[in-house]
Amino acid sequence: MLSWRIGLGYDVHPLAKDLPLILGGVRIPYTSGLIGYSDADVLTHAIIDALLGAASLGDIGSHFPAGDPRFKGISSLLLLKETLFLLEEAGYLVGNIDSVIIAEKPRFSPYIPEMRRKIAETLHVPEADVSVKATTTEKLGFTGREEGIAAQAVALVQQSSKEVK
Repeated sequence: MLSWRIGLGYDVHPLAKDLPLILGGVRIPYTSGLIGYSDADVLTHAIIDALLGAASLGDIGSHFPAGDPRFKGISSLLLLKETLFLLEEAGYLVGNIDSVIIAEKPRFSPYIPEMRRKIAETLHVPEADVSVKATTTEKLGFTGREEGIAAQAVALVQQSSKEVK
């Protein structure tokens, strides 16, 4: 019998003027972007943590530490691709992803289909297995004050038919 495992991911980055805003691998036109060592893609980072957690493989910082020159400015989709390799090496397949972006602005709905497509392509799963939503905090907290953006993700992984290492 194959086993299923669930992981939870969460990430936050502060906003700053005149930086690119990249979420789910998609560049979104906006006056501010996220500060981070890589491309600061909070959505993809939350998905990475959810996948790693589901397979008990640690967290994003243990595999892709800030300060390591290999990851300076790197696309988080490349980190997601490497995460898929780690999962497969550990004997897991991606089941599905459910995620949410938490921010007051900008409006993300026009960009969500492309985010889903890019994440699904990177993980080699059908687009229907990747859910991306967006919500606000009704102007409460750091996201409500537009100081940063947060993301949460839940991932389901399945032990593949090969033996887990």
